Amino acid sequence: MQAWERLAQVRRELKELFIERDELVDGALAAVLSRQHVLMLGPPGTAKSMLAKEVCRRIGGKSYFEWLLTKFTTPEEIFGPVSLPALENGRYERITDSKLPRAEVAFLDEIFKANSAILNALLTILNERRFHHGSESISVPLQSLLAASNELPEEDELGALYDRFLVRFTVGYIEQEHRFIRLLELDDERPADCTVLRPEELDKLQAQAARISVPAPVLEDIVAIRRELNSEGVIASDRRYRQALSVLRASALLEGREQVSLRDLGWLEHMLWSDPEQQTKVVKAISKVATGQEEEARKLLVQAQEISAYARRRWPDFETRNRAIIEAHTKLHSIYQRLKAMREVGVQRQRDTSRIEDITAQVAAIQENLLASKN
Repeated sequence: MQAWERLAQVRRELKELFIERDELVDGALAAVLSRQHVLMLGPPGTAKSMLAKEVCRRIGGKSYFEWLLTKFTTPEEIFGPVSLPALENGRYERITDSKLPRAEVAFLDEIFKANSAILNALLTILNERRFHHGSESISVPLQSLLAASNELPEEDELGALYDRFLVRFTVGYIEQEHRFIRLLELDDERPADCTVLRPEELDKLQAQAARISVPAPVLEDIVAIRRELNSEGVIASDRRYRQALSVLRASALLEGREQVSLRDLGWLEHMLWSDPEQQTKVVKAISKVATGQEEEARKLLVQAQEISAYARRRWPDFETRNRAIIEAHTKLHSIYQRLKAMREVGVQRQRDTSRIEDITAQVAAIQENLLASKN
């Protein structure tokens, strides 16, 4: 089995195991493939922790660290105990074996219970992939950290930690009743046999994701989304937009594509907001950019219908009527050419242009019928 085929199998198994969590599964896998961090926000009992642990379990061979944070959690539990032999020699070092500084993949539950004694070291590990070890700053192998929390951080000092998570999901309870019934029927035991990505396969897939191309039209759409969000007061940093490209690439890889397309822009919904209340605005901005051409095409169709209606009105004489029809024909031709150009742009941006093609045909029919009425 090839690496991508094994990834696809892992994806299928996770979606079968976690009901109504398809998007969350893909988001977690995309984060791992792009070496980014993912945060899951939601009330208790929404399978956040179980899903994170299961995703980490499918990455075989990678060193793993897992911990449930409380307000009493100490730095020793996360980063390792202080080395007494080092202290005797005048050095302040930790024994990091089997702790977060040694992990390639990690899961921290109730992440915002981290206290100030843990926070600074955690920030450096997440952002810079470095750990201050005594007098030295050492590189850590962490690729992705998955985290869960029942609530947003309230303390200002935790805001920096919150910002380190590029991908953020709000997770609710199962909505569809038929899926809820499936949940009730599930076996409580996790499957003993499951597909696992070998370390070399994950490395290969991560390298492959990094090579996925992002076409210029997609970049232009991202610029348009940013412009729309800025006007709505939803401001994301330049760094966040740039890092988001890695997740879009991973999304394309999950579907077996060699370049990012319009459909991948939907993942920006989980990366560009700070407050969950802003998520709706992000969705609207993405939708507006994605469907902007269709809306413009509909406006052009209305304009064409009004031009035709004006030309068909009762005129005082035959000559004036024909002059109005010729003038209307010229305007309709201009609209028709604009629609054709819009369709070409849509094709270049890999959009569904069927609606634009339908409107273009309607305008052509209006133009033809108007000319037929000239005589």
